[in-house]
Amino acid sequence: MTDYPPAAWLLLSGIQHFIFCRRQWALIHVEQQWQENVLTTEGQILHRRADDPFFTEKRKGVIIARSVPVSSPGLGLTGVCDVVEFTAGPEGVHLPGRDGFYQPAPVEYKRGKKKHDHCDEAQLCAQAMCLEEMLVTTIPQGTIYYAQTRRRETVVFTADLRDKVRQAVREMHAYAQRGYTPKVKPFKGCRACSLAEVCLPDLQSKKITASKYIQKFIEEM
Repeated sequence: MTDYPPAAWLLLSGIQHFIFCRRQWALIHVEQQWQENVLTTEGQILHRRADDPFFTEKRKGVIIARSVPVSSPGLGLTGVCDVVEFTAGPEGVHLPGRDGFYQPAPVEYKRGKKKHDHCDEAQLCAQAMCLEEMLVTTIPQGTIYYAQTRRRETVVFTADLRDKVRQAVREMHAYAQRGYTPKVKPFKGCRACSLAEVCLPDLQSKKITASKYIQKFIEEM
């Protein structure tokens, strides 16, 4: 596999957007458009609680590192892990100033609840794949914490999930190189999308004309 040059690296967090909606990803990462709504604001607050680049702690044999920068020339991704937990054990990696081995595992914080499209799992797996490349190790699983349900979900990094990440990343790079933004395909996720006013899914859908869209907008005022 040929490495991507640093200038072509994409934001790791974008893989979640891409799997959720390819058009949303392109609007953010290709066209550089972004709008906040209450969901994105709550998510940023939650991440600020997790992110402290000057803070590590140790709990019962687990070293917790926050805001860990990661990258992968092989995937052409760069980003930050909310938290990486290093658990003492017979296998893993050596840490500076520490005795023994520690098994790394990424932890991602999300404001909502578990999704059906596995976009969160793909993002976490991409973080693990970056860490594996950086630390020359194997990471079998990680964790997602959902604030809405206050539950930690264990994610096993299966071969199928890793293949899904690689395929998504290849498509992301292809879209970025072409400067391509897909046409709109409305679905239920459009209602809470932070880019709904930019994307205009109702207007651009073939199911509604511009005049009908304006009429609908007036009726909802």
